[in-house]
Amino acid sequence: MTEAASGQRILARVSMGAIESNCRSISRRLVGGAELCAVVKADAYGHGAAEVSRAALRGGATRLAVATAGEAEEILSNVPEAKDVPLVILGAMSPSELARAAAIDAEVGVWTTGFLEACRVLASETGRPLRVHVKHDTGMGRLGQTDQAEVVEMLSSAARDGELELAGLWTHFATADEPGDPFLAEQIEVFSESVAVARSLQPGCMIHAANSGATLADPESHFDFVRCGIAIYGLSPYGGDSGELELEPALSLVSRVGAIKDLQVGDSVGYGRKWTASSPTRVAICPVGYGDGYRRALGGVADVLVGGKRAPVIGAVSMDNIAIELGSSSEVQIGDEVVLLGRQGEEEISAQELADHLETINYEVTVGIGQRVPREVAP
Repeated sequence: MTEAASGQRILARVSMGAIESNCRSISRRLVGGAELCAVVKADAYGHGAAEVSRAALRGGATRLAVATAGEAEEILSNVPEAKDVPLVILGAMSPSELARAAAIDAEVGVWTTGFLEACRVLASETGRPLRVHVKHDTGMGRLGQTDQAEVVEMLSSAARDGELELAGLWTHFATADEPGDPFLAEQIEVFSESVAVARSLQPGCMIHAANSGATLADPESHFDFVRCGIAIYGLSPYGGDSGELELEPALSLVSRVGAIKDLQVGDSVGYGRKWTASSPTRVAICPVGYGDGYRRALGGVADVLVGGKRAPVIGAVSMDNIAIELGSSSEVQIGDEVVLLGRQGEEEISAQELADHLETINYEVTVGIGQRVPREVAP
């Protein structure tokens, strides 16, 4: 029984060394002087935004990106180093959120002429230029203008307006996590037309497009900087083995054995009696459940690691408890550590394995870890 497991009902361990190493590994792949922007939105994909921001900057990232003004405020309040690098807010913002972003000198993404005008008015009122990144929707179908003439007009307006500074031009790729999909190249080609305009209007305008999938797959997408999220956390954007990409998963999720029960044939476990013992066996109860982000759909399909071996999760996952079958001869004891995500001995439960059970992506697994789960930062 480890000290960490005995002291917590559930614990997320995050390796900052892995974050740093992943950032260095990604940076080595970049071409043409491109820089690394670490995407730390959604509490750094469930890893802890403040600590991850520090680790990413130590690992070579030169800027940070978030989705909301609140996330930007949190980082600047807790990460002094972040004040020395550009921090861009990529998501849609209300007028009040825009004012909060301007108050902390964050850079903002703009996607309509109306929002660009709101930025200009706010900058005029505050007397401080606002740095904006014009978004060209080249096929993602979310924020941004699809019409080339409108994109050019936004770029021109931002470049000539003394209240604004054209800090960037960006797009986002829809299929970069699907290796070999031709739509990535099509989007780059469409984007290149806006790139030429932006550089002619504002030589210092930073061009950025690549997410993790594009960064690792296509050097042509690197431009001036890349925006990497999932890769800096050591997970594959393609859903495969991250080790093949020279990335190390940074997060593990552990619980402990809270109780052990001996069951006889016909005894059942959990709501709905979804599992019934077919032979005498031992079952461990672990104090973790969907209230912590361990999804209900994992009941009856997922494994955990205990005593260096896999053990199946049986019955329905409750809000605060899961049951695992140990077998009749198990020597597992109360208090032993249970790994829900991560490595124990020679075995590993990956985020991708859990995502496959849930028919989702590995992003959702880590982001879904609940706020009541304490995070333990490791070097």
